[in-house]
Amino acid sequence: MAQRTSPTERQRRLGSELHKMRLAAEVSAEAIASLLGVDRSKISNIERGLRPISPERLRSWACHCACADEAYVDALAVMAQSGRGWWERYRGSLPGGLLDIAEMEAYAVRLRAAHIVHIPGLLQTVDHARAIFGAAVPPLPEREFELRMVHRMERQQVLTRDHAPEYFGIVHEAALRMQFGGRSVARAQLEHLLHMSELSHVSLRVVPVSGGAFPGAGQTVVYAEGPVPQLDTVQMDSTHGPEFLHGEAQLSKYRMQLEWMERMSLDPGDSRNFVQDILRQL
Repeated sequence: MAQRTSPTERQRRLGSELHKMRLAAEVSAEAIASLLGVDRSKISNIERGLRPISPERLRSWACHCACADEAYVDALAVMAQSGRGWWERYRGSLPGGLLDIAEMEAYAVRLRAAHIVHIPGLLQTVDHARAIFGAAVPPLPEREFELRMVHRMERQQVLTRDHAPEYFGIVHEAALRMQFGGRSVARAQLEHLLHMSELSHVSLRVVPVSGGAFPGAGQTVVYAEGPVPQLDTVQMDSTHGPEFLHGEAQLSKYRMQLEWMERMSLDPGDSRNFVQDILRQL
């Protein structure tokens, strides 16, 4: 199998999990290389996501490391055989981090998001997204602007496809009151939120301003649950692009933050009423 030059976040994650498995079992890279019949440098490249590994070889790796968690190994085997997704059409035209977000969402079994100033990207209208991208500094080139728009709208299909992941969105009142694109765009955005919240697998929770302070108030967080807890991922936005975290301490921290915000938020029915009240004020 050919070596990769730019592995995706999912490919890097697979390699990282194999690396952790090997270290936990105190098995040397030389021993794994001998088992698989390859030279040691290829083991290093597999663990960095630079070289693919077949599901069969992955299972041999796990067996040699005495990993008895069948669900975890099965999930890794699925990662090893994952093909190219729709987002690959944008490779070379958009930043790789945006494609990694789409890939993460596509394979998640549950998505939990917390947004303070922005409406979650998966719940944005076209005009709201256009206003967000239009505020980029420096301004985006026209072609990239349009590609980002199309890419974001295509990402949203993850919530309307067959076997869509459960989506749990926590939105602060501040995001509901931001009039990106003006009054009419803001109204249409709130109406769209209400529409999406009616889907059986989508839960919208609002944190009112009166709720006061809470951990992570300045961050946008998406917690993507994998098929097993070991493969959960936290994705955070920053001005230089998305960041992906998957250390156990990091996952635990952000689970606690989201649970705190959930306790502070209104229940789904009261959240819908809250959005409707703001909509009537526009």
